[in-house]
Amino acid sequence: QVQLVESGGGLVQAGGSLRLSCAVSASFFSFNAMGWYRQAPGKQRELVATITTGGSTNYADSMKGRFTISTDNAKNTLHLQMSSLKPEDTAVYYCYADQLLAGQGLVDYWGQGTQVTVSS
Repeated sequence: QVQLVESGGGLVQAGGSLRLSCAVSASFFSFNAMGWYRQAPGKQRELVATITTGGSTNYADSMKGRFTISTDNAKNTLHLQMSSLKPEDTAVYYCYADQLLAGQGLVDYWGQGTQVTVSS
């Protein structure tokens, strides 16, 4: 069973930075895509950023220019560098990975989430 464990969340002031990490229990070459999502109270889970094995990245419009997704393939770790944080960035952040398995189709995996709180 694939395991994803997030870390790095915390409380920061507006304008500050945080670096989130996600340790994955399998080689990144096993996955089709990986990424970060977030969910604020009373809102649906939304895309933050994704990255493919080939290195292509995609960001939600509100995160472009402020957030950077990256991978450390040797350590099987996914990162999200967040800068110029705003109060509206407050949410639980989840790491994600998916893979295409024979007989199962596209299977997705989620971490337990890490809380990010940005004060005014």
